[in-house]
Amino acid sequence: MTVSALLPPAPLPFLLLPLILPWGLPPLARRVADRIRPDIALWTVTAAAAVLALGVLACLGALLLPPALAVPPLAQLAELVRPLNAGPRALVLGAAAPAAGALAVTAAVAVRRAIAEARRFRAAHEDVAGLPHAGGLCVVDDPRAEAYALPGARRRADRIVVTTGMLRALSAPEREALLAHERAHLSGRHHLFLATGRLAGWCHPALTGVVRQVSYAAERTADEAAARAAGDRGLTARAVGRAALATTQERADRPSFAPGAVGGPVPARVKALLGRAPTRRVAPALLAMALLCGISGGSATAGLTLLHRDVEVAQGDIADL
Repeated sequence: MTVSALLPPAPLPFLLLPLILPWGLPPLARRVADRIRPDIALWTVTAAAAVLALGVLACLGALLLPPALAVPPLAQLAELVRPLNAGPRALVLGAAAPAAGALAVTAAVAVRRAIAEARRFRAAHEDVAGLPHAGGLCVVDDPRAEAYALPGARRRADRIVVTTGMLRALSAPEREALLAHERAHLSGRHHLFLATGRLAGWCHPALTGVVRQVSYAAERTADEAAARAAGDRGLTARAVGRAALATTQERADRPSFAPGAVGGPVPARVKALLGRAPTRRVAPALLAMALLCGISGGSATAGLTLLHRDVEVAQGDIADL
């Protein structure tokens, strides 16, 4: 047996693989959202996006560690007694440079967009703060047709915001179906899924394509809840369709995580409501998505473990082979 066969593998390939795997999630997420029960699709697609995003961030951070510990003050702080050897120097530096850029861009985008979302959220609550409400329902005197679920926070309560324009566009039974849809968004805390999907999208460009699937699954989940409450799938389909036709433009200052009545691809939602209620819990795409997340998590764990071992060798805590 050669000496090279005894050496542990380098961490670099394991840390790079989780940066590539997120490109496989969007097509799988589309299949999952189309083929299994909406509530299960919502949970699994959101969880998969979160797992892959965490793997991306962990690996990007780990790729920065070797060149960072090459700086004498940091090496002394880490109590290194010898240089850290995480692989060929050219490859390590070649991976660290884009990783640093990606982390900087991700942090800048996340901070900027989070601040913008917080401002929209505060402004949306201020708009309805002085309005009377019945059971959380606020009616805004506005000829434009709009309806959305505004989640609460701290001392702010959940609100369902609907304009007079939307109420005039629907019949009384359709209004009840629409309100049941919005109540389902609030009771299911769908804003948390939407926010998680958007955070994941900020971490990796491939995951931005999953945001649409999270939104679609959230809307379909609320559609099915409204259909059960109304006892009429056709009525709910008409309510969704007429609400979409009446809505000419959604408010640009509404928080993106506040689900609206016409979110997602409306024709696909109407078609699904006109068919049977979905019952399928598992599909091959769901299993493939779980495998994708498992490979990503396993690869990231292996890379971090090997990098930790290299640090311990550089610290002199364990002997190098």
